[in-house]
Amino acid sequence: MVVGEFIFAVLMLLVAILSAIAIPRELKKRNFFSLGFAGLSLVLFGWFSIATIISQFGNLMG
Repeated sequence: MVVGEFIFAVLMLLVAILSAIAIPRELKKRNFFSLGFAGLSLVLFGWFSIATIISQFGNLMG
């Protein structure tokens, strides 16, 4: 397992968590541009972080 890639995946996961926190706040403010940006960030950063973590554990197993 490459430690740098795992740290990068964890940082991307933190960004995804912060984006998830921002979604209800921006929905309450009715700020739809930032709502879309937070939603897109949540999907993209969440997907790539989970895919990187799964890839790292797959490399560890085989």
